[in-house]
Order: sequence, then structure tokens, then C-alpha cells
Amino acid sequence: MKYAAVVESYEKLEAHTGRLAITETLAGLLKETPKEELPMLVYLTQGKLRPDYEGVELGIAEKYALRVLQVASGKPAEHVRKAYVESGDIGTAAQRLLGEGRQGALTSDSLTLKRVYDTFFVIAKTSGEGSIESKLKELASLIADATAEEAKYILRTAMGELRLGVADYTILDACAVALLGGKGHRKVLERAYNVSSDLGHVVELAAEKGLDGVKNIHVQVGKPIRPMLAERLPTAQGILDKMGGDVVMEYKLDGERAQIHKDGDKVQIFSRRLELITPTYPDVVEYTKKYVTSKKVILEGEVVAVNVETGEYLPFQELMHRRRKHGIAEMMKQYPVAVNFFDVMFSDGEDFTGKPYTQRRAELERIVKQNEFARLVPAQRTKSAEEIERYMEEAITQGGEGLMVKDPKAAYTAGARGFGWIKLKREYRSELTDTIDLVIVGAIHGRGRRAGVYGAYLLAAYDPRKDNFPTITKIGTGFSDEDLQAIPKLLKPYESEVKPPNVESILVPDVWYRPKIVIETIASEITLSPIYPAGLDSVRKGSGLALRFPKFTGKIRDEKGPDDATTVKEIVEMYRTQNKKIRE
Repeated sequence: MKYAAVVESYEKLEAHTGRLAITETLAGLLKETPKEELPMLVYLTQGKLRPDYEGVELGIAEKYALRVLQVASGKPAEHVRKAYVESGDIGTAAQRLLGEGRQGALTSDSLTLKRVYDTFFVIAKTSGEGSIESKLKELASLIADATAEEAKYILRTAMGELRLGVADYTILDACAVALLGGKGHRKVLERAYNVSSDLGHVVELAAEKGLDGVKNIHVQVGKPIRPMLAERLPTAQGILDKMGGDVVMEYKLDGERAQIHKDGDKVQIFSRRLELITPTYPDVVEYTKKYVTSKKVILEGEVVAVNVETGEYLPFQELMHRRRKHGIAEMMKQYPVAVNFFDVMFSDGEDFTGKPYTQRRAELERIVKQNEFARLVPAQRTKSAEEIERYMEEAITQGGEGLMVKDPKAAYTAGARGFGWIKLKREYRSELTDTIDLVIVGAIHGRGRRAGVYGAYLLAAYDPRKDNFPTITKIGTGFSDEDLQAIPKLLKPYESEVKPPNVESILVPDVWYRPKIVIETIASEITLSPIYPAGLDSVRKGSGLALRFPKFTGKIRDEKGPDDATTVKEIVEMYRTQNKKIRE
């Protein structure tokens, strides 16, 4: 497969705005691609090289990509930087600079999809001393043999900013059309993807073995399942009404959600984002081996820092000391944890995802030998709104955030957000009912006491419809002195000289960041605003939404990716709920 054919389709995808046209173009590309190269195409179109749980990351920083472009174009550094700043996109800058009388690519080897993919894979796997120069050499070799149009997408891919507007579910739609004869088979593909978390493998099987092959993708220990997600409602009575009057209440704990796979003595732990985090929690590995009786099992739990003397839950900030690569043994002593299991998806050969909550909970109770370090999340069944309120107060008193209310009849719907689970968090008298997870996309230099550090950050929500990040607020309160020193270090690899192309903002900060770091915030209310584009025109023409008196809660949500941030749709719904309560 010539890479030029891929690029031709990418250009069409970028130009399209309608989902139908995007799906048709993508379906055409899938049909044109040889079966053995389909996984490569799918991963690259997703903006990755392998499934998330394999942890293969490209990791080319902006300054290095610009250096490669400078060498390839033969232009002075200032000229390259100016083109980048003016266009706001390294791909567009590359296309322009390499199209200015360049002859090299006309006589060099034409690129293939396989060569581009294999080179990126080599770059991702290169590490150790001298790795930066080796990575840049590999990238430069691609650009040297690329046309201006090909270089545009090679450099975008290298920086993780492909900008095609193609979501995973759009690829599933295109796969159904191209390989299975129609969108009617989309549900089968979606189920296969949600239980395997490997879209390249799903598409490959669809091409090789058709519908029957896809149906044979089952829950498998060692391959994480895309997590079930919860909706949110503001009142206990509203939740009861939605679920038919009979619910199970569980503590919503203030920790890190973990999916734990046990196969005999081998235990793997995956984050909410399906990244492998086993090295962070060797104690959880041992607890699982010792206290979970199933030999092959997939469990979900909340890992929470605990006070070993009292058994009390500790705040999320305490747990974050464990998120490090070195000194784990010492951190285990200083910050012990307990794993609190709340679901089981597979147990000794039996798939539990399609079974109702009550059966899954019964299996949990059967296979977990509870103690102070391995236990079940506290749960209670009720038909009473008053009992829900009382149980939430109890959960908060015990160190939780609120409740996760569950439909006892609901199956585990992998990868889906629905009303089988509903969050109910603490209602503050002067604050929003719920916290909001937002992405840092910019920073403003501090003054006075904060001179030398950032005084505020520009935050954005996530808009899945546009696959971009519209800004919603600036935030400068709630940060400790430690936060003010630590957060800029976390952000440094994602610093950008120009506004990232997937960020929508009217305000211009002192420093831009590519969307990566998610933090938790709280605010007094959501208001209409002419200067923030989040939810633009959804409530009133010409107005977006903004947070009033936002405050950092102290939580950096590094278990969440930028597209796991609170969505624009959720914030619009929170605004309407807030206004309804005010009217009442």
C-alpha cells in the first residue's frame, strides 16, 4: 500500500465535515488496503501504534519535530518557526516549506504504509543514551523520501496531532460498511472492540474471517476491557425514578480505578485509560494473589490510600505519591493502599459482563476473602430516596466522594456511558453538585507572590462531536506551593509555541499546551460567557459557558486522558440542572 494513497484519503477526511462523508471515505480506504496492513492503517488513523494497554508511545516533542523539518527543508530555523507560528500546525508548515521548489522526494523511494508504520515503531521502541538523535534520524529518513503532502501527515503523526476528526466509532462504522456489508453489523464490531480494546485486531479479523470471526472475540484475561461509565443526576429521587425505584448504593471512593487481571500467579493491573500500571502497585498484586480465590479472573476495584492503624480511607492526593517509577518499595511503606473491589467481568472461564449486577456482586462475595487490604466496596440495596441521602452522608463521613448508584438488573456495558450506573456526589451549599475534570491548555505568568511560576491556567472541556477542546475557564485558586512547582514540570513536554489545532479559544495565554494533563475542579456555578467557546450557542446564541469562581481540588487526574475530561454536553446539562434548581 502506497502511503500516498493513505494521504489522499486523509486529505479528504480532513476536508469533510459530515459523518456520512467521513465514513464513506474511510470505508473506501479500508477496502483499498491489503488485509495484512489493515491493523497498521487503523492504529495510525487512531493516532497510535498499538493498543493503549501495550504502552507503545511515539513521543516526539515539538522542538525536535521542528528540527527535523528545518533539516529537511533546508530553511533557516527562524523561517521554519515563522511558518509554524503562522499556520498553527506543523503539518501545514511542512507542506508549505517542502513544497517550495523541493526536488529531493521526486527521485527518492516512494513511501509505503508499512515503511511509515515500521519506522514509527522503531522510533517508539528506541530508548537509552543517544535515543533522541536516533529517533530524529529515523524520522528524517521518512521526511527525506516524502512528498510535501506526505510530510504533512508524518509530522502530525509524530506529534500526536493527526486532526482527521475520526473517532474510534467512525472507524467501526466504516469497517461495517467496507468489510461486513453494512452498518447493521456495527453492534457486533463495537462489542468486540469494547471487550478487547484492540481496534486494529477487530478490523483485521473482520477482513480475514468476516462476521463469525468478529463474534469470536471474547473477554480474555490479559486484555483489558474498555470500562463501563456512569451518567450523573443531581437528586436521589431522580435516580430512583430513572432506575425504576429499586437500586444498589455503593460508596464512590476517592482513589484510582483499576482493572485487575489474574492468571494463576500472574497479575496485571490496568488504569482507567487501559495503561499497564502493575509496577506502581506491587502490594495490590500480592493482595490479589492471596485473597482472590479464582485462578483466572478480571476484576475492577478502587485502589485507595489507607491509614493502616485506623483502616480509614485517605484523600486521593496521598495516593498520588505512589505514581512514580522509582522508590516504589519506600512509597509502599509510607503510603499503604487497599484495593476495594466493585465488579467482576470474568471468573474461571465464565464471562460475567452480560449478567446482571446482582449476580456479579454475588460472585465477588464468593471469590474475595475480605480483610483490611482487599475488600469489597460497601454496598446496600434500597427503594428509598431518604436512605440514599443517608448512605451518601455515611460514605462521605468514611472518606468517600459520594455514591455510585447502580441498577441491580443492569449488565456490565463495556465502553459505554449509560444509566446502569449513576453518580451522586456531595451537594455543596455554595458550589456545584459535582466536580469537573478539565484539560490544561494554557498558562498565564504569575505576579507578586507567584512571580516566577504560573499564576493561572487556561482550562478546556472535551467536545467529542468536534473532537476538540473548547476553553471554559481560567483557574488560579486551590494550588499549594508544591502544586505550583510540580504542575509546570508535568506540562513541560506538551508546551507549544502556537495554539494547538485541536484547542478552541478566544483568550490567548502566555504559554500554550497540547491537551494532555487533566485536573479536577469545583466552582460556585456555571454561567453564560461571550469569551469562552465551550457550549457556544447551545444555551444562547453567541454565548458559551464558563465556570464562576473555579478552584483546583488538588487532584491531577493522570489516570484520565484528555478525551476522558468532562464533555461539553455534560457541562451544558449541569448548567440546565443548576438553573432548574434555582427556579424551583
